Amino acid sequence: MPSRSTARLAALTVAAVCSAASAVVLTSPAHADAVRIHDIQGTTRLSPYAGQKVADVPGIVTATRTYGSSKGFWLQDATPDDNPATSEGVFVYTSSTPKVAVGDSVTVTGTVSEYVPGGTASGEQSITEITKPTVTTVSTGNAVPAPVVVDAQSVPDRYTPQGDPADGGSINNLPLEPATYALDYYESLEGMNVQVQDARVVTATDPYAELWVTVKPDEHRDSRGGTVYGSYDSQNTGRLQIQSLGATADFPAANVGDTLTGATTGPMDFNQYGGYTLVADRIGALRSGGLQRETTQKQTARQLAAATYNVENLDPSDNTFAQHAAAIVNNLQSPDIVSLEEIQDDNGATDDGTVDASVTVNKLIDAIVAAGGPKYDWRSIDPVNDKDGGEPGGNIRQVFLFNPERVSFVDRAGGDSTTAVGVTKEEGKAQLTVSPGRIDPAGAAWNASRKPLVGQFVFQGKTVFVIANHLVSKGGDQSLTSQYQPVTRSSENQRHAQAQEVDAFVKDILKVQKNAEVLALGDMNDFEFSGTAQILEGDGELWSAIKSLPANERYTYDYQGNSQVLDQILISPSIRRGDFEYDSVHINSEFSDQSSDHDPQVLRFRP
Repeated sequence: MPSRSTARLAALTVAAVCSAASAVVLTSPAHADAVRIHDIQGTTRLSPYAGQKVADVPGIVTATRTYGSSKGFWLQDATPDDNPATSEGVFVYTSSTPKVAVGDSVTVTGTVSEYVPGGTASGEQSITEITKPTVTTVSTGNAVPAPVVVDAQSVPDRYTPQGDPADGGSINNLPLEPATYALDYYESLEGMNVQVQDARVVTATDPYAELWVTVKPDEHRDSRGGTVYGSYDSQNTGRLQIQSLGATADFPAANVGDTLTGATTGPMDFNQYGGYTLVADRIGALRSGGLQRETTQKQTARQLAAATYNVENLDPSDNTFAQHAAAIVNNLQSPDIVSLEEIQDDNGATDDGTVDASVTVNKLIDAIVAAGGPKYDWRSIDPVNDKDGGEPGGNIRQVFLFNPERVSFVDRAGGDSTTAVGVTKEEGKAQLTVSPGRIDPAGAAWNASRKPLVGQFVFQGKTVFVIANHLVSKGGDQSLTSQYQPVTRSSENQRHAQAQEVDAFVKDILKVQKNAEVLALGDMNDFEFSGTAQILEGDGELWSAIKSLPANERYTYDYQGNSQVLDQILISPSIRRGDFEYDSVHINSEFSDQSSDHDPQVLRFRP
């Protein structure tokens, strides 16, 4: 998913630079008696007045935004029309601190503009605004129009219409159907004062003072209060982002399953970091749902426990080592093998050619010992500098931790950053040509991305092959609220190619030894129902073991109100036929206080 370290100040200041420069200004403004806000908003996503100057548009100021680069105010018509498709609110972009106050009755003369958060290349929908305004105050102290209540009854169950093929798949010019589609309903409220009541939190508060709620408490509810994203057709219509017009220090620190009790009220906005957003001037009181971090079962003496854990750009300067260590020792119960993703080199994002990560890894190992865990040994391969993607200079890679008192590593010399691992046959059994090794590091599928790390382990005399993965991220995919529907997931192309390479390597092992025990685990950056997962599973070479869980427990990551699977452990047929246990251990993704944005996964089985 897109990194949370991406510049996100704009998430609080939705329209960083208004697109007034691209507007066509007419010499004659439209007459005030003919143009009201619902006329400007129109019955599609694009204003029929876009690029035109309008004069003396009346309304009541419902809220002001006085911070950031998107300063302005929301204006709402106190005399609405009878068309549910036409919004009665609009944002007036002033560029400087607005001089109006909530409750002012004003008229506005300015240019109508369609601003696209993130730029037109993002594929996002636009926000209808009035720019370069001249504002005249008619009276003060007026009642603000009552908020529209957004709830389970008002939001349709269908998410979005199909885009118009004649318009490149865009929904921009389609007539809004707010009684049929959730995105059309939210669009019909753009700029208006809205309200949610007793809303359950489905994505925890993030560092940018935003959270997500659902207005449909029964919609695909997961076992701990979130909302499961279980297919490409289950976008979950009740999700709504909440930000605040107040001080970020006052924003509630909420976890999944908490509730904003009472009314949360404010204008309906739109931004590139989640789409439709209630920007609250009043936030309900936070009531805790009592969510606790999970702890998995301890493996038995005869069970091998393997885990995958994305530790989110860990480098020696971080202050999360003790938390990660406690999670591995206590919540994961000290697995025998741990595949770590996003281990950075010894000086983190400093881009000076350093690729070694021994300081990073040993600092974590020492923290695990201090937390009462085993003295793990480890194996990894340093990448070629700046060739594996991730944070520039960080040189993220996968690392195997293993408990030498329980499992041994089969070292075969020759593995390095550019040598491809292969499979040989020795005494009728599959063996790696190098261990640890990397799958086809020169292959085009791995350009600017992490190469899979392969290792050969022995547990109680049984060989287990482990492939640690961190497939290319979803960066560049169109958002669920894109103007293009269905959305384009462009990142899939490379991820599918990577999955094909992993599947081909597993096939090589199973051709040599049909009953070989193989794990392909890690941050797959894709869902268990995705094309990526289908390619990894191949013709039965592997199976995503998270599918052994009930549907409402299948998630490892929480993004924009959707609990979803990114981290997976796929198992070969010999493991699947045996007695195995799978656990998605929820310790991070649902909490506002987290040491990583991923939940670790654990598989226990008897080789």
